[in-house]
Amino acid sequence: MTAQPYSVLGIDPAAAGATGFGVVERNGNRCRMLRLGALRPRKPLSAANTHLCQIHRLITELIREFQPQAVALESVFAALNVKAALRLAEVRGVVLLAAAQAGIPAFSYSPREVKATVAGYGHAGKEQVQQMVRALLNMPETPEPADAADALAVALCHIQIAESKERLGASLTSDSVPRIRRSSREHAPHIPPGP
Repeated sequence: MTAQPYSVLGIDPAAAGATGFGVVERNGNRCRMLRLGALRPRKPLSAANTHLCQIHRLITELIREFQPQAVALESVFAALNVKAALRLAEVRGVVLLAAAQAGIPAFSYSPREVKATVAGYGHAGKEQVQQMVRALLNMPETPEPADAADALAVALCHIQIAESKERLGASLTSDSVPRIRRSSREHAPHIPPGP
């Protein structure tokens, strides 16, 4: 990545539980956590519109305060039932709206992709992810709650993937990459003449 600090707002959207959030800044080879937390819906859950407004307000305030270069969030989990998937899609829609209003690009990653990138294993448990997030961010304690740790993991996932793409792009445009030319006859198998 560039030498300039690069910050990402990670979001772990939730259908009914807490929506986790975390801001991670990469500066050189180090990442550090700037903010983490979780927004829990008020009971009863019937006031869904109020909760969506609270999420939008929170994301807007976090963007205003930290000026992240990107928003990263988990995509809809395929195994959810239809009702839960629709609620989760609503939360994601509000997050995407807040990012779009601020002119910030948003990126989605599957839970498996986040776990594989951060913990090295796509089926890692929540505790493993929390421990890896703690290690990668050099935090004195395990990040809590788990929803906030997941949000930090999503932000770290985006930073690592963006860095890999940048390196790959730089290597593909570099003059040091050898250009290989082969004629259509080169390496063609030798076929002996028939009888």
